[in-house]
Amino acid sequence: MSSPHHRPLRLGTRGSPLALAQAKQIARQLREQCGRPSVLITVATPGDESTAPIERLGTTGVFTTTLRETLLRGDVDLVVHSCKDLPTAPVPGLQVAAYPAREDPRDALVWPGGTSLDALPDGARIGTGSPRRAALLRAARRGLQIVPIRGNVGTRLRKLADGEVDALVLATAGLSRLGLLDEATTPLEPSVLMPAPTQGVLAVECRTDDPVTATQLSILDHAQTRAAAITERGFLAALDAGCSAPVGALAELAAEAGAKGAEGAEGPEPAVRVSGVIAAPDGSSVIRAQTTGPARDGDALGRGLAHALLEHGGAGLLDRALRAVTS
Repeated sequence: MSSPHHRPLRLGTRGSPLALAQAKQIARQLREQCGRPSVLITVATPGDESTAPIERLGTTGVFTTTLRETLLRGDVDLVVHSCKDLPTAPVPGLQVAAYPAREDPRDALVWPGGTSLDALPDGARIGTGSPRRAALLRAARRGLQIVPIRGNVGTRLRKLADGEVDALVLATAGLSRLGLLDEATTPLEPSVLMPAPTQGVLAVECRTDDPVTATQLSILDHAQTRAAAITERGFLAALDAGCSAPVGALAELAAEAGAKGAEGAEGPEPAVRVSGVIAAPDGSSVIRAQTTGPARDGDALGRGLAHALLEHGGAGLLDRALRAVTS
């Protein structure tokens, strides 16, 4: 009988090309850094099987609940999520054992005809399935047409090539992981399109009763990424909002995570700067705020920023977004 330290790990993943690319990345890192082989097991989720707009599939867990149920049953040893899809509420029996190093968190404009959002002609059709991107695009350029679009990255790129839209907005991280960054792709700065909370972050989850797997996965954990993810997830948790809400957040560390504080001799305590945004669905109003504090207080910082935005008009904007989804 093989040792539990060396038998292949059963790695659960969605079956989309991007999800498989992300799972293969984690499997490769486990092999290289832990000497642990993995076998991929694909799991279909409601979000993969439906063509309905994402905001009408429910606010949380569309892409993650089925994976987590498979993990809890013991059918797999770990699962890999796009962290921005992961609900903020903890699940008893599960833990995020690793947040590997983050990819570029920014959105990207995919436009064969140019390289600037400002250069798009009035009336240009931009495809996106994200209420956040739609709202912020409307706020940035009033003359654009937002075209709802769903499907994996390849499907959206084919619709662009077929002329169904003039441009797309996609996550830079996803394009990078699929090897699809090229001259037609222009990153959009957070001051224009604030990313979704934890965009570009992967969350590697396992069971709490499997300490061997948890210990090995922890080797993949990246301290700065974990600090940013905890801060941004705190922001999202305080809003009680999911993928149907036009909200964004980005946390950036000002010093190396893991450095000792004032009592240590290795350098200053790391600080985290977190920016957040809540937008009206039609882009007519956008509320932004920013705060900075110790990285160890990231969850509280994110939650505090969310409450500040809610108190300064954000609650009303989220109510408008909810009514737009349910009407």
